[in-house]
Amino acid sequence: MKKSVPIYQQLKVYIFSFFEDLRVSLIDLSVIIGIISFYQFGILQAVPDDLTSMIIGLLLVAVGLAFFLRGLEVGIFPLGEDLSQRLASEKARFWIVIFGFVIGFATTVAEPALIAIAHKAAIISDGQIEAFTLRMVVAFSVGIAIVLGVLRIIFNHPIHWYIMGGYVLVIVMTLFSPEEIVGLAYDSGGITTSTVTVPLIASLGIGLSSSLKERNPLMDGFGLIAFASILPMIFVQGYGIMAYGEAAKPYDPVPVDPEVEPPASLFWVYFQTLLQSVRDVLPVVMVILVFYKLVLRKEIHDFGKRAGGFGLVVLGLYVFVIGLEMGLFPIGESLAIQLAASENLWLIFSFAFAVGFATTVAEPALTAIASKAEEISEGTIRKGLLRGFVAFGVGIGILLGAYRIIQGDSIVYYILAGYIVVIIMTFFSPRTVIPIAYDSGGVTTSTITVPIVAALGLGLATSIPGRDPLVDGFGLIAFASLFPMIAVLGYGISKREAIRFHERRISRYTKQVMTNVTRQIEADLDGDVVEDSAYISRLPLSKKSIITITGEIGSGVTTVTEKLSRVLEYRKFSAGGLFRGLARRYGMTVEQLNEYAKQNRVIDREIDTLIRRLGEGAEIILDARLGYYWIHDSFKVYLTVDMDIAVKRIYKDISQGLRNEEKGSSIVETIVSIQKQGESAHERYFRDYGIDISNTNNFDLIVETDRRSVDEVVALIRKRYKEWQQR
Repeated sequence: MKKSVPIYQQLKVYIFSFFEDLRVSLIDLSVIIGIISFYQFGILQAVPDDLTSMIIGLLLVAVGLAFFLRGLEVGIFPLGEDLSQRLASEKARFWIVIFGFVIGFATTVAEPALIAIAHKAAIISDGQIEAFTLRMVVAFSVGIAIVLGVLRIIFNHPIHWYIMGGYVLVIVMTLFSPEEIVGLAYDSGGITTSTVTVPLIASLGIGLSSSLKERNPLMDGFGLIAFASILPMIFVQGYGIMAYGEAAKPYDPVPVDPEVEPPASLFWVYFQTLLQSVRDVLPVVMVILVFYKLVLRKEIHDFGKRAGGFGLVVLGLYVFVIGLEMGLFPIGESLAIQLAASENLWLIFSFAFAVGFATTVAEPALTAIASKAEEISEGTIRKGLLRGFVAFGVGIGILLGAYRIIQGDSIVYYILAGYIVVIIMTFFSPRTVIPIAYDSGGVTTSTITVPIVAALGLGLATSIPGRDPLVDGFGLIAFASLFPMIAVLGYGISKREAIRFHERRISRYTKQVMTNVTRQIEADLDGDVVEDSAYISRLPLSKKSIITITGEIGSGVTTVTEKLSRVLEYRKFSAGGLFRGLARRYGMTVEQLNEYAKQNRVIDREIDTLIRRLGEGAEIILDARLGYYWIHDSFKVYLTVDMDIAVKRIYKDISQGLRNEEKGSSIVETIVSIQKQGESAHERYFRDYGIDISNTNNFDLIVETDRRSVDEVVALIRKRYKEWQQR
């Protein structure tokens, strides 16, 4: 019987997790606070009104974000993934399509950023654009987008063909759309996915791809958010063509005047904020409950815990929004207006980049998605780097968008050029990065970013003579959605090219070792004296992203190294492969070269020098008997195998011509060869280094490979390696 964990211990874990989330949130917000303080006090040299209230508001933002992220982990992510997996069976695929549409439509209709932008567009267009109709169009397009994304996962189609086809359609629609709607249409693609919608949509894709055969959660699970960003642009442009058709009344630009509203009591303001937070989360709760109860007819596992998670999400959003209203929004909008009025272009551009970068770093949706990407990729994609590249892309995008408004250029040329760049980069990017890159455009424009970016765009458009707020003021959000995709695709390409560069360097090092050994062996064969150099010492390294693998002959060290390097996207080096290459060069067997190495230390010395040199880097897997010794703070893995199984494996490889440098015309000869190789290595390593290579006490992980497949061995190493890194 499973023993229940005492409540006080559970509370202790939750409290610790909350304070850890709070610490991370404060670190993220410190960037925003630093940038705002620099411009407010250092550049403008003005103390804003209600400074104390603003400081309290910023602290509330951090607390709300911590509650929100903890609620996602406890409530939304587990339920979304569980529901997706339950609906993924053959009989329920119809219902998962319906679920995708309903959740997309329901969450978008109530999206606060969409409501705000639609209301602002209706005012600026003097009623030409109807706020309610615009919201319905966007919500319907998001529902269709989720359906399309779900079907793509089910049918296992590559995402980039869908996305690039969508961009082509956006371009075609742009050619026929009135200029008054283009900026708003592009912005609509960035405001549809909120802090609540993004995690649920992501969990839907990840859960579905995890439950289907031959699907990779990293490559197939992400991408739904990208669909939810593209289709609204297409649908809103279609709505704009109808709204500004021949029968429509001519558009007469009107100035944007601040709306005068009667003052409300503080209690009423906070109560409305609470209702708004409940309204944001309620559609998600209702859809999940309906599908669990009426479609699946299942009970929710750990209902109390999941309900508590949703409660934390509501509480987090409530505190978060209050903090924004008290602290971030007033000072952010004030700064945008003051800088726009200053007519100092360098100040405007630098602020545009800085505020884009800072607000994106603190976006809850991006934080949640980056954490999930790191979890699914098991550290291959690092959330810190991903968030950094996305934030950099947003900063560049908003800077370029501000430049576009100041110059008075058409947004069409900028956005279309950006889409062309995205399409070209897609062909050169690793498949594992493409879906996350596409999604990054949707997760950057959410609770924090949208209001400040919209305020900056409209502030610039109203402050500069000759600019139309409807035509020029909208569009900054589109820039903030487009350029993160370019940045993340660039990150993927650069990472892959870095791996290729280091692999070429390893190849050069290996050739140099073979050249050095060849020169020494030829000199030895001619009877010349070979000078023996002093031996090297071990590397005094701290824990690094290096894995050293060795093991018994026939345990699959080379195969596991090859597979693990592909999965982790690490570089690799095989000392055994180099040793066998030397044997082939001189027409020796491995056994004969082992005997030569016992008499002449040049081979071990050159290989060990190379290992130590490679150990100065990072993200590399070393297949080497003494890798664990030279790089003593690496993650050290030892593979074992039963002798009978090892003999069968090696004999099979020899029979198939895969080990021409090894002897084994029969099972008996293979056994003798393995034993001699082991004895020779054991003797010379003990003689030269005082190392007993059969002693496994120095390894972090020992894996028996008799009955495990290569994939199972690799999965176990990845799991333990991740645990080791977190110690």
